[in-house]
Amino acid sequence: MDVQEMIIQCEELRGILASDPSSITLLDVRQPEEHLAAKIGGEVLIPLGDLSRRAQAELDPAKEVIVYCAHGVRSLHAVMGLKSMGFSRARSLNGGIAEYLGID
Repeated sequence: MDVQEMIIQCEELRGILASDPSSITLLDVRQPEEHLAAKIGGEVLIPLGDLSRRAQAELDPAKEVIVYCAHGVRSLHAVMGLKSMGFSRARSLNGGIAEYLGID
């Protein structure tokens, strides 16, 4: 599987959120305290450690799932796990919320 096919750039996500936010599920896989510190808005919070247990019940496999974390590492792991669970349209936000919000 090509890693580039599992990634979405910040600009593309901004466009989707501006034009048709209901077409995707935005998923934050960080810890609750990280989520409280900074978030995009409209996302579902499922920490990475809980994802395998909660994904089938809380996410729609028919929708595109855009996953983010702090810098894009955990979200890429989450996407690989989601794809193995049948979420074929899962992608990771390149650079995570840090890049999306311009946080260093």
